[in-house]
Amino acid sequence: MAPGRKLKRVAASQPGFLSLKNLDPKSGISTRRKRVNKNKKKNWNKYSNIDDVDDFLEDVRHQERTGGLLSEKSDDSLFFLDAGPKPKHVPKVPDQVEGKKRKGKLQRPLRIDLILQHDSHIPPIKDVLSHQQPNAKKLRRSAQKAEHLAAKGIVTRTQRKQLNRKPLIKRDKKSVTEANNNPNRDYFDIWSQEPCDTAKDSADPWYLQQTGKKRVKRPDQLNKKPSVLPAVEVIAPGGSYNPDFFSHQALLQEAHGVEVKKQKAEDKINKRLAVNKEDLVTAENIFQEQVEGLVEESEEEEETTPIEEREEDGVGGGAIVLAEKKTEKQRKKQKAEKIKEQRRKAVRTLASKRQQLFQIRSIRAAVKTQEQRTFARQKLRKANMEAQKAQPRRLGKLKFQPQDLEVKLSDELASTLRQLKPEGSIIQDRFKSLQKRNLIEPRERAKFTRRYKLKYVEKRAFRAIT
Repeated sequence: MAPGRKLKRVAASQPGFLSLKNLDPKSGISTRRKRVNKNKKKNWNKYSNIDDVDDFLEDVRHQERTGGLLSEKSDDSLFFLDAGPKPKHVPKVPDQVEGKKRKGKLQRPLRIDLILQHDSHIPPIKDVLSHQQPNAKKLRRSAQKAEHLAAKGIVTRTQRKQLNRKPLIKRDKKSVTEANNNPNRDYFDIWSQEPCDTAKDSADPWYLQQTGKKRVKRPDQLNKKPSVLPAVEVIAPGGSYNPDFFSHQALLQEAHGVEVKKQKAEDKINKRLAVNKEDLVTAENIFQEQVEGLVEESEEEEETTPIEEREEDGVGGGAIVLAEKKTEKQRKKQKAEKIKEQRRKAVRTLASKRQQLFQIRSIRAAVKTQEQRTFARQKLRKANMEAQKAQPRRLGKLKFQPQDLEVKLSDELASTLRQLKPEGSIIQDRFKSLQKRNLIEPRERAKFTRRYKLKYVEKRAFRAIT
């Protein structure tokens, strides 16, 4: 065998080799027919070419959508006789509408409207569910049975109940709706929030509330604002970019007072945490602790005191002493003393009341003084409550911390607005305003806590370099 032919066979046997012998010149796909065993059912659809059948069915569906099958149409609908050009005729003048003048040809529908029109001649699929009736079979049987019994002259139980039912007594309506053309009728606003039915207002309020026909009264507390402070607070005149001297000094004094207050709080904490010099351990204290127990000390004699014997009429300390029974004479004497004491107290009370008659002026002055003190305390309490409305309340576990004053020193003042450097943050200002007006609780930024420890791994490429 020639070496060239052998090389061609080896190349052709390799996977992915395409020979130029059986290629389609248009598509570049091999047209060589595969040898497949069609006796097996799994190869019927896999290796059968049904493109011509699909094209035919698609053509039939397209004809049905666009006017019907051409094979079923008559020749007159498909062909027409060309008798030459049509004679010129006078175009029909459309009817003119009052107030409008139409020129030119008739208005044709827009192209977009023609595209959106339904052009399919296939009727829509019948909705079976829309024609179904619940329990249709049962109702049909009951109707047939009723007809059969009526033919025999038998009256069913349901019909007897309907015949024996009492007729309804028609009553006159309490209120007749007024005609719309009555000029004296009451005006009714359909957008009003008040209930329009007068029958509901005349009914029992408890019944209307339980049945949901009457609105629940809105609590008065929900209509009150949580704070009387304005949404945007205007800074003092000293905070301007070109303030007055005295206004600027007043603002500096206010900022100085805030800083002094903070410094005093820090000094107070440091003072409490400071260590007292008297409590410090000296070298002498350390030496005494080290030699403790090494030197023998003389033991002092303990003084013992003898136990005194108690004698109560010859009975031991643990015995129970029984009370002697009183005689009739002693009981009468005790009762007489009790009555005398009660009379003595009554006489003393009556004398004090008589004495108060001469102290009416002093008592009246004392009552007046007490009322004045009560009125002053009430006034002070109301003033404190009004002042409390302008203060932030404790809404959470954190306490509200006011924002630092944005103040510029005398040497930092700018002569023009262009040279002014902005301070603070608008977002932080709005956030603090919401906290101060009790709309949100004071918060802190959430701290990031790592769930797992970082694991450092040396990559293979870095390890190869090092």
